[in-house]
Amino acid sequence: MERPEVAEVPEVPDVPLVEVRRSKRRRRTVSAYRDGDRVVVMIPASLSRREEAEWVQKMLSRLERSERRRRPSDRDLMRRALELSDRYLGGLAVPESVRWVDNQQSRWGSCTPGDRTIRLSGRLQGMPSWVLDYVLVHELAHLIEPGHDPSFWAWVDRYPRAERAKGYLIGWSTAAQLDIPPGEELD
Repeated sequence: MERPEVAEVPEVPDVPLVEVRRSKRRRRTVSAYRDGDRVVVMIPASLSRREEAEWVQKMLSRLERSERRRRPSDRDLMRRALELSDRYLGGLAVPESVRWVDNQQSRWGSCTPGDRTIRLSGRLQGMPSWVLDYVLVHELAHLIEPGHDPSFWAWVDRYPRAERAKGYLIGWSTAAQLDIPPGEELD
């Protein structure tokens, strides 16, 4: 098996360490992924140093955009909550605040209807956006119906991926209880 040529880009403050891997077998595609505190960019060996530098910048930008989408700020959460309320709840659920918290280990989110605040578990960061949207819709529905009665679930079920997201979260929780590392499969 061929070992790809590896080059490391010097570290600069606020810029991740980048490892470039050149491969003679790779013909056209360029890919990048995060590996701990470094970014690995895989490129064809045939690219020039100038092309390499262009692709590294392009891939760092793509990775940053992707990570930003998967880890929205509190401001982004509020904006998204209002969009979801308009789309699925007729604009009836208007929170006072929506924010990430790190102290929810048994819940995905919580809502206090009295002060109209929504808190989302930091464990949701990095999950698919449709799962995050489901949890937001669930918590927003509590601003209309405080309990978990049939009318509450009727609001939540207006979100088209509700069942799929519930299944995803159940699967994730089960894997976490079994202490299965992400990306591994059950035997």
